Amino acid sequence: MNTKHIASPWMRRIVSRGLVTATTLAAVTGAVLPGTAVADGKPEAADAVARAAGIGTTETQRVEAAAVVRLDPTADVLLLSDYDFVHALWQKARDAGERLDAVRTAAEQAMAGTAAEEHTRFIVTGIHAAYRLDQQRELEKAAAERAARQAKSQVLVAIGIAGTPELLALSDDNFIRAVARHTASGPEVRAAALKALAGEPADWREFIVNGAREAHSRDVARELEDLAEQDRKEAERRKELAARKSAAALFRVAPSEAMLALGDDNFIRELLRLAPADLKGSELLAAAQRAVASGNAADWKAFIHSGADAAYKRDDENRRKKLAEANRKLALQIQAAAQNSGVNPHLAAAAQKALAGTDDAVAEFLKEDTQYRLKRQSLQSGDKKLAGWFARQSSQDGGEGFLGPLDAKSRQTDREDATWVVVPSLAGLPGCYSFESVRKPGHYLKGDLPSLRVRIAADDRSAAFRQSATWCATKGQNGSGTSFTWAVGPEQRSLRHMAGDLYVAQHYTTDDARQASSWKVAPPLAP
Repeated sequence: MNTKHIASPWMRRIVSRGLVTATTLAAVTGAVLPGTAVADGKPEAADAVARAAGIGTTETQRVEAAAVVRLDPTADVLLLSDYDFVHALWQKARDAGERLDAVRTAAEQAMAGTAAEEHTRFIVTGIHAAYRLDQQRELEKAAAERAARQAKSQVLVAIGIAGTPELLALSDDNFIRAVARHTASGPEVRAAALKALAGEPADWREFIVNGAREAHSRDVARELEDLAEQDRKEAERRKELAARKSAAALFRVAPSEAMLALGDDNFIRELLRLAPADLKGSELLAAAQRAVASGNAADWKAFIHSGADAAYKRDDENRRKKLAEANRKLALQIQAAAQNSGVNPHLAAAAQKALAGTDDAVAEFLKEDTQYRLKRQSLQSGDKKLAGWFARQSSQDGGEGFLGPLDAKSRQTDREDATWVVVPSLAGLPGCYSFESVRKPGHYLKGDLPSLRVRIAADDRSAAFRQSATWCATKGQNGSGTSFTWAVGPEQRSLRHMAGDLYVAQHYTTDDARQASSWKVAPPLAP
């Protein structure tokens, strides 16, 4: 019988209990010893001392690591164990968003390991290496954004459109529409603009970087053909002026009439004199310097008519390659962390697919909202008798967790109830994770005391809540898959299903108990 379409939560539970192997609730009872963190209490001083014992780094090393993520190194922070200190760094990196993606990922890799050396290594060297990668990505992104704005300015100069801050601030597609509508744009520019708008964002960028100028050159050529019959000399003059204005646009220089009247060599020297400081080290600047240094009039003319354009394209390609390389390094790091965790296979597979694709695919993969969504997984029961049954929550029952049969054809809301965003442990424990509800963001799967019932609840940011919402991944008790040990209490208890509901239960050696406490981290039912 399929329970997913039974409207009444109470009736659904009765049916589920009849379908799932019955187990007495006595298996999950038992007192939690004093001194442990509980849902309504705080860790005692002895716990704090024990956590602080795992310190293998100096105060100077910690202060330097904290400075990377702007963590205030208070006395309490400096007394944390190495692992807890890494977790504090991870929280600050996570809150910083995309700016510290590499640091966040490297911290997650360190937290996934249980060896103290991994936590120490991250604090001493790992965070700084990751930060250098983040800085490099930021530099390349800034350069790419600056180049994109400059490319728009060059389009306006080449075509003869007055540039304004509002025009330059338009998105790529709206900028192209503005260019297409302007009276200074000829038929070739308008046609190229409409063709670009019908394509992808990569086509928009190509139009702005190269297509608009090339189309304008065709417009000029067409106009010159019309003039050729009337006045060939005037046609040549206009052709030369068009080439000079196009070359000047690449230097972001609006040439005066006096500058346009200079000889070829002096025109190039003037471009070099007026060149913005950020062109230092560029192919464009180097090509201009070589042309002037050659002393050959043919080289000067070749630079103005074609060499400047070719050098500019090389610069653009170099910028794209640098940013793409930095993005791929980060994507590889994220892929390795996801594979090592064993609980984010969906993220690992998406990273592999992106890395096998285009640079744009990698950039899309690295977006913060994309990363968050790709951490979705579903928990399928490892019980051989319950293939196709998943851990889910019930909003009608106050977020209580239970086991239910679901597949790709189930209702969207039901599939969302059985899909979880798997994130590093809210309590900051190595090899442990928390499960955020897709249906109710900010709510996490947690165990309750004294009932030991499992349900979702909103994160109140307390230490007690975060420990109760922490699950440590271990080898599946049935010999395959994964089991999730609860972080609360002195006794080992694991997430398991009992009579259709989810509990945290003590470890038992019976085959039924081992099957009920084992899970398969499956593809998300609601991707």
